[in-house]
Amino acid sequence: MNRIKISKLLKLFAIQFFLLIMISGESMGSNLPKYYTKTLENGLQIVAIPMENGSNVISTDIFYKVGSRDEKMGKSGIAHMLEHLNFKSTKNLKAGEFDEIVKGFGGVNNASTSFDYTHYFIKSSSKNMDKSLELFADLMENLTLKDEEFQPERDVVSEERRWRTDNNPMGYLQFRLFNNAYIYHPYHWTPIGFMSDIQNWTIEDIRDFHSTYYQPKNAIVVVAGDISKDEIFESVEKHFKNIKNTKEIPSKLHTVEPKQDGEKRVTIYKESAVQMIAITYHIPNFEHEDQVALSALSEFLSSGKSSILQKRLVDEKRLVNTIYAYNMDLKDPGLFMFIAVANEGISALEIEKEILDTIAQIKKGEISQKDIDKIKINTKADFIFSLESSSEVASLYGSYFVRDNIQPLLDYEKNVEKLTKEDLINVANKYLNQNNSTTVILKQEEK
Repeated sequence: MNRIKISKLLKLFAIQFFLLIMISGESMGSNLPKYYTKTLENGLQIVAIPMENGSNVISTDIFYKVGSRDEKMGKSGIAHMLEHLNFKSTKNLKAGEFDEIVKGFGGVNNASTSFDYTHYFIKSSSKNMDKSLELFADLMENLTLKDEEFQPERDVVSEERRWRTDNNPMGYLQFRLFNNAYIYHPYHWTPIGFMSDIQNWTIEDIRDFHSTYYQPKNAIVVVAGDISKDEIFESVEKHFKNIKNTKEIPSKLHTVEPKQDGEKRVTIYKESAVQMIAITYHIPNFEHEDQVALSALSEFLSSGKSSILQKRLVDEKRLVNTIYAYNMDLKDPGLFMFIAVANEGISALEIEKEILDTIAQIKKGEISQKDIDKIKINTKADFIFSLESSSEVASLYGSYFVRDNIQPLLDYEKNVEKLTKEDLINVANKYLNQNNSTTVILKQEEK
């Protein structure tokens, strides 16, 4: 049986299991695998998650507490640029040799830069954990950051910016959305940064950023999978304990986005066959008690073919070919966003009216208990299903540890169980309001 069929069967089993739980009225504890943590003298935190599932597969991850929120205006995109350069030469490795070594032992590696942190991982067999950690330690301590490697990689990032943002209507809409939803806070730009900044960085900028943020006291190593916690602690300590911190890390970001004092509407013009629209509302950060209800609201609105926006705007009225609602929970206050791509000949204003009408109905209480039960079942099943993968487990735990608060994750299942339809109605009334909104419409300029 192929892996896709097995995955579908496992998910179906999870859904059936939760239906049984709800029918029997039983409650359940957390399904999260147990984790163990230790901090070295140099400040590096280790998180060990032994899953002992007989798979012989692990994910070896390192998270740095730095993302685009730590950049300054005029130097945007450096965190992402450094992610690219982090696989270049070290004192011990030639450029590209890191990837060759990982590929050589059958591993897979990748990285990503977000608003709040930077994440690197190697997925491999358990026996290759020690080598993976040796490689990551070498990158932290011995990256050379040569100008001759930096210059061509800058061109690669510039091309990525053109491809994903400047020449991509959806990417451009999203970039301009953050430019308008945030004015003061560094979330004003997305991790790719502004093109003029990309073209004007110097290698000294990159070196300073690396020496400031890529230090043991600003990093978390997470290993999840089929291996013991003692092996994890011993190997991490061996490779990282002697790496020294070199400088002070800037104090906590003090910039707070002021409360929005009125509706913002922006029209942008871009070569596009169809119109697009984004509507966003400011919400609290990832630690807030309303986050579970906001996530459930996004699930109700757009998750799956039976979701309310999918049924109304795609199937019944045929206004859009793509629509989603997304709860963006960030280290600092985030956004609840709607993004839609219109069908040909449909105005973004028609879509906006339907979205606002749907929000108004929710505010009035037009959610059934059946809807809430379905959200709980699907949310829990998706959560449990994700815990089968060492990569997803490491990424999940790491995303909370790197933001300095694991408690929302530990309480997640319990809080989903407690959800009521009043919770969804309350957050809709509390946050999805006109004076708290930013609307961006993208369309072809009329000639």
